[in-house]
Amino acid sequence: MVPAILRQAFLMANPATVMALDADANGGLVSRLYLLRHARAGWALPGVRDFDRPLDASGVADAEMMGALMRIRNYSPDLTLCSNAKRARQTLEGLALEGLAGHTDTGRVLFFDTLYSQDAAGYLAAIRDNGGPGSGWPDSLLVIGHNPMTEDLALALSGDGDEAARGLLNYGFPTSGLAVVRFPGNLANAAQGAGYLEAFMTPADP
Repeated sequence: MVPAILRQAFLMANPATVMALDADANGGLVSRLYLLRHARAGWALPGVRDFDRPLDASGVADAEMMGALMRIRNYSPDLTLCSNAKRARQTLEGLALEGLAGHTDTGRVLFFDTLYSQDAAGYLAAIRDNGGPGSGWPDSLLVIGHNPMTEDLALALSGDGDEAARGLLNYGFPTSGLAVVRFPGNLANAAQGAGYLEAFMTPADP
């Protein structure tokens, strides 16, 4: 295990490296789950379904900012599960946009209509179904979804975590918010209370 003092100083600069060191020390796999609520969307125009609501201008900017923050922190999912709703797909596009710091790799992407309509239990089932051998045992997985499901799942999975991150999450899960939850073992076995809330980020973070 990485000593606590070294972890605190190094984690913000390179969280992926700390996770790898922990995995080596524990003799087992450590996986990471990224839970991202879609960016801010505009109100539906007459005749437009809620499913088809696009991002507004601030939502587009926020999605691009979250992509930049993910690049800075070396958050690179092996696999992305994205709601098929238009605002979620556009959030994914914003994350992956080429920026000054380079390109945000979102890994292989799968789209699901069910991430628009299912509850937190449905989200967890999708994570488990895609966190095992059928998807190549991904070490990290990003879910781009909706509230209240994203918030409910982040709270349910995080049995422990960074004090500041837990405080922010308990205050609410805004659009473009990103919860980073770490698990021992693979994501096919992700369970309520088994995760550690490593970070909670919004576009307002430096």
